[in-house]
Amino acid sequence: MTSPSIRRFEAKDLDACYAMSLATGLAGGDASHLYRDPRMMGHIYVAPYALLEPGLTLVVEDEAGVAGFVAGTEDTVAWENRLQRDWWPSLRKQYADPSDVPSAEWTADQCRAFMIHHPAPVPPTLVARYPAHLHMNLLPRLQRRGIGSKLLQAWLDIACRRGARAFHIGVNRENRGAIQFWRARTFEPLMLDGLPEGRTLWMGRDIR
Repeated sequence: MTSPSIRRFEAKDLDACYAMSLATGLAGGDASHLYRDPRMMGHIYVAPYALLEPGLTLVVEDEAGVAGFVAGTEDTVAWENRLQRDWWPSLRKQYADPSDVPSAEWTADQCRAFMIHHPAPVPPTLVARYPAHLHMNLLPRLQRRGIGSKLLQAWLDIACRRGARAFHIGVNRENRGAIQFWRARTFEPLMLDGLPEGRTLWMGRDIR
């Protein structure tokens, strides 16, 4: 059995990245039963990075195929502006804005459609201190094998060569495994003024 390999994202990997985003989208577990459209989560959390910022998108592949990815950007504010210009408009034509429906009645698909039409910017106090951000997903067969650490370090090496020095991530507070993973890699929970106390736990790390 060969060891999993880390490489740059290629166009052929896109469907696998969409599938991984869904398979780990329920606090780290499978969210496929929640969505009628299996691409809703990937539209937000992986596809724009892979297609608009492929130089900062890596995948890990084993004998069964692509089973993990890491993606992000060194400048979150510029990234949000780019999404408004180059990514959200086409999706807004595909998915209706559910704002005329009470939010308590939204389906999982409608919750994501609302995010597409009304993306919430990362809190300014966060991006001022930690401008870069990333997302990382691994399927269960690659977890707890040290591969996540290697994938993260490979991405950080690229981001640092592009000038990034302070990074943030957002983790679902219910995803205890992910929080433990990030803390073990020196991402610490942040207590900055202006950070909302919602289901997202913001964590940050400096590299000097």
